[in-house]
Amino acid sequence: MSKIFRSRAPLRLGLAGGGTDVSPYSDIYGGAILNATISLFAYVDIEETNDGNIVFEAKDFECAEVYKIGEPIDHEGQLNLLKGVYNKVQEDYPFETKGLKITSYVQAPPGSGLGSSSTLVVALLGGFIEMLNLPLGEYDIAHYAFEIERNYLNLAGGKQDQYAATFGGFNYMEFYKDDKTIVNPLRIKSDYICELEKNIVLFYTSKSRESARIIHEQVENVKTNNQSSISAMHHIKEQSVMMKEALLKGELHKIGKIFDFGHKHKKNMASKISNNLLDEIYDGAKKAGATGGKISGAGGGGFMIFYCPGTTRYDVIMALSKFEGKIIPFLFTQDGLTHWQGSLN
Repeated sequence: MSKIFRSRAPLRLGLAGGGTDVSPYSDIYGGAILNATISLFAYVDIEETNDGNIVFEAKDFECAEVYKIGEPIDHEGQLNLLKGVYNKVQEDYPFETKGLKITSYVQAPPGSGLGSSSTLVVALLGGFIEMLNLPLGEYDIAHYAFEIERNYLNLAGGKQDQYAATFGGFNYMEFYKDDKTIVNPLRIKSDYICELEKNIVLFYTSKSRESARIIHEQVENVKTNNQSSISAMHHIKEQSVMMKEALLKGELHKIGKIFDFGHKHKKNMASKISNNLLDEIYDGAKKAGATGGKISGAGGGGFMIFYCPGTTRYDVIMALSKFEGKIIPFLFTQDGLTHWQGSLN
């Protein structure tokens, strides 16, 4: 009987410290990030078939590619992550098959700023871990996903997304040279989490962006010792400590100001992190009552989040309605990567 192996991994909100997980800054100065996973997921199904084909299908892209077993599989196009993970797992953990169909679906588009690409890589690894019974722990999975995305496929980016998707929950993460990463799970009281869910508005600008260009500029700014950019990164790292203390102590009234502090400094990390549209959206949300916010991910578009205390959430949502975009409901999640064997019937 054919089998199907399933997995899912959660997307994340970067709450503070974003960008300090990118080399060479993290190698030289050490990076620190605070993030939390949310109820948006990357899903993967790996189905055993007997047709002699390896099929890759991304339901969110509505595209598929078919290869004969033994035929070289390139890493090009929209399905580069699916094909890249399959090739690397086959290279490191060789297995025989009569045919596979690998299907993915991500609940946020690439370039959204929620770590969707890295989360998909983690979910893909989860499917293969379930299928092959690979003896990989959480740190192993996250680092393997990082190696595949950054070194095997040469895709630009930092380190936080793979660890967030694997571990899940609220985490304060530290990044050092030689790929050393420490994940510190935070015990946030449930009523604090409920208050955060009520007060944080997640807004999709409908403008995707190419994070690689922004990250490349950020990397070059560190390499060329651009003091303005490096100073901004120091402040962003400081922001992650401020956010950690506010969440653990329940000083949620400080969060908007902490967001605002980070937003001002992040714009100095690279030139294209913000733009006229994002500035207009940010200013509109603040005028409506938000005490602060941030551009999620590398910047340039994608998602923005705003902290809206009291009952200002509703006024902020009304103010954002004049922009092309949409509010995305979410809850925080505690679980990271999950994988299991499913049913075809």
